[in-house]
Order: sequence, then structure tokens, then C-alpha cells
Amino acid sequence: MIRKAARADIPRIMEIRARVRENTLRDPSRVTMEDVCWFVDNPGIFVWVEDTKIVGFSAADPRNGNIFALFVEEAHEGRGIARALFERACNVLDEAGCPRMWLTTWPGTRAERFYRKAGWQVTGSHDGNLVFERHGRLSESSPSIRLPRSG
Repeated sequence: MIRKAARADIPRIMEIRARVRENTLRDPSRVTMEDVCWFVDNPGIFVWVEDTKIVGFSAADPRNGNIFALFVEEAHEGRGIARALFERACNVLDEAGCPRMWLTTWPGTRAERFYRKAGWQVTGSHDGNLVFERHGRLSESSPSIRLPRSG
């Protein structure tokens, strides 16, 4: 059900990202085709496939420990797909030796509740988003990293 994404999957990944009802990109140009291509060509992006159709995906960036994306189509929510994709994204960062994992999401969303339930801690805010953090399994310490500039 989970597999590494291929370039042929990119249009479907972009479609799922554009259709979310929460955490909609205020500026869709912030997630480009080139961004998704990088994740396909490097460790980090996985898709959930049912009946030959991609219904969700996750992406993790081993360069900085960021969970870049976690999205599941609304019709497939509530079945553990997001949890499995999230675990796969965290595994990518653990395998890369990231001492600190982080992500951002809007406050007051289902995503916020999901990350809190998963045991992640809010460590601040950035550009109106909550910053969640968790230490990687390979490290006890958490070096500080710079969040990307908003744009």
C-alpha cells in the first residue's frame, strides 16, 4: 500500500495537495513541481495506493529534519493511512540520522490534534503556523535550525 513515489505520480500528488480542506497553501507557488521532483529523486516522498489510485502522500526532508507534507484525500480519512504515512516520513528522518524533526501546521486544525496525539511538542510559531518538534531516535540533543523564511 505504501511505496516510494515516482515522477509519474507527481501530477496526482500535486492534485491531492491542492484539494485539502485544511492547511491550504496561501501561496501555491511555495510548493513547486521542482520541490516535489527533489523529493521523488531523493529519500523522502511516499504514496499510499488503493486500487491503483494514490489517495495520500507524505514527504520528509533529510537535509533539515522537516516533515514537509502529510496529506490524505478526504474520502480515505480515518482509516490509519495518515498515521502510516507519517510513520514512514519519520523513519526517513531517523534513517538519515536527523537529531531533530520538525513540522509546521495551522493552529486549531485536525492536523494540530493529530501531531499532538502523536506526542509531538509545540516549540513555537512561524508565519502564523505552530512549530511542532520531536527528537530523532538517534540523538538526545536538539541543535537549533533555522526555519525557512516566509515568502
